[in-house]
Amino acid sequence: MVIIDSQVHIWAPDNPMRPRPPLDFTLFPPGEIHDQEPLDRVRLLKQMDAAGVDKAILVPPLWEGHRNDLAIEAAVLHPDRFAIMGKLPMHAPEYSLPRLADWRRIPGMLGLRLAFTDERDRPMLADGSLDWLWPEAERLGIPIMLLPPRQLHHVAVVAARFPGLKLVIDHLGVTRLQDRDLDATLGPSVALARYPNVAIKLSGLPCFSSEPYPFRNIHEAVRRVVEAYGPHRCFWGTDLTRLLLKCSYREAVTMVTEEMDFLSEIDKEWIMGRGLAAWLDWS
Repeated sequence: MVIIDSQVHIWAPDNPMRPRPPLDFTLFPPGEIHDQEPLDRVRLLKQMDAAGVDKAILVPPLWEGHRNDLAIEAAVLHPDRFAIMGKLPMHAPEYSLPRLADWRRIPGMLGLRLAFTDERDRPMLADGSLDWLWPEAERLGIPIMLLPPRQLHHVAVVAARFPGLKLVIDHLGVTRLQDRDLDATLGPSVALARYPNVAIKLSGLPCFSSEPYPFRNIHEAVRRVVEAYGPHRCFWGTDLTRLLLKCSYREAVTMVTEEMDFLSEIDKEWIMGRGLAAWLDWS
């Protein structure tokens, strides 16, 4: 079984050329790994090796703006371990649109990741601001990962309009400051499964649970999502920077591979990496 983490952030130490702005602690509560030493490619590879993770998708963190350079460097140096879902300025189509044609020629670049987490970006899923992006990404075969808090109904509109555009919903499609209410909030996420061009990340799963490993109180919610999408459209991941307060990297793997008895061995193979590699065309 090839294990691929569908989302990890890496970042550099603060320095005059690359200052890190004060973090929004509604997104990154104090005590998370963001407050600690940087997670660079060297440290990440050590973590992956110890956990038995073969490959990872690098997603530049929110505070890096539209910079992809650290992820590109990692993918160039370790093409067998890293690929990238990069970022482009959503508010600057005159800059971003011409770059789409060569986007997947950038070393390691497999697609785009868009986050709609602040007041400026949140309306863009519904107001037509991205009508320049969807058809061109569909035409060029550029998959897009989305972080759209409480906006899955708008994602459904995009999926229906552009059936050839591959979309991936982050983190079960729900905000992660939930626990026992997780199953009650999965309705919109499950409803999106009707669109065959939509997949979903089973990412950061331990962060949804108030219980210790193996986090059994969220297993039923995971089962529900897998049954809706099928294992070939469910992609395991960690969002490692949040995860390590809950469990080890290895436990995030074995939670699925050893503790979820409702999954068959072929289900696990698809969920833990095969499905993601196929969806993103990462050979």
